[in-house]
Amino acid sequence: MKRRSFALAASLLAALPAWAQTYPAKPIRLIVPFPAAGATDLFARTLSQKMGEKLGTQLVIDNKPGAGGAIGSDLAAKAPADGYTLLLATTSTHSIGPALSNKLPYDTVRDFTPIAHVGDAPSIMLVPNNAPAKTVREWIEYAKKNPGKLNYASSGNGTIVQLTAELFKSQAGVFVTHIPYKGTALAMPDLMSGKIDVLFDSLPTGLPFVRDGRLRALAVTSLRRSPLAPDLPTVADTLPGFESNTWFGLYGPKGLPAELVARINTAANQALADPEVKDKLSRLGIEPVISTPQQQAAMVAVDAAKWKKIVIDRKISNE
Repeated sequence: MKRRSFALAASLLAALPAWAQTYPAKPIRLIVPFPAAGATDLFARTLSQKMGEKLGTQLVIDNKPGAGGAIGSDLAAKAPADGYTLLLATTSTHSIGPALSNKLPYDTVRDFTPIAHVGDAPSIMLVPNNAPAKTVREWIEYAKKNPGKLNYASSGNGTIVQLTAELFKSQAGVFVTHIPYKGTALAMPDLMSGKIDVLFDSLPTGLPFVRDGRLRALAVTSLRRSPLAPDLPTVADTLPGFESNTWFGLYGPKGLPAELVARINTAANQALADPEVKDKLSRLGIEPVISTPQQQAAMVAVDAAKWKKIVIDRKISNE
């Protein structure tokens, strides 16, 4: 039986093109379309070391920020489909970006090859300590009794922070005014003082304010309770089906051969299963995801359709 298995493996290997058998023969460039030291960059650096070990080469991080991730994504889309240029994309680049603009220099479906959905980062619903509501249901009831009197902060027009709040407003049926800031960190003093009524911040940046007793957390935005904050309920407990995650995914240029997709996918999944990687991601507020390329493509299609509907229905722009 073992001889048959070895014979089958040998025949499959022999059937692969010569370039696929020797891949990778040099370092792989992993484009991060956002600045260094940000969440996407830190995720890439955490994942790349173990992935490189699994592939037998080095993954070199190449930060190409700008235009909401479009500059780096465009470089990846136009790179040779040889497995030596990969992209770490996010909700912003492949779900929200296309919904906000029809002028992107690439098509997020046609011009990329999905490889793996590698992580999710939920948000956290934050309110001032003196807010009259202590649960999501109470907050919705309070907002309905005070239409137009409450506001929410965001990190800017067209960001995942704004869209999460608009999704919440849509499902809850409440009228809350948008106050954009240049980053959620700048909104924190106003939230703590009560000038702002609610903020859907990323879990890793928002949770420390809760632990320090400076803000109250009502819920997380993942469908299930987050292992990063297991005591917090989900918004979906009150608004069934509510979900907002920042996802992270690996892509290659269009036409990336299936043999290379499978090899890179396997390396990514093996790296994400590593206890050291899982621990580092936990500290970043990111939950690792093991997936196939098909699962990634299906997830992004659903996510992009959801955000496109919100953008259209709520007349959101990034200007």
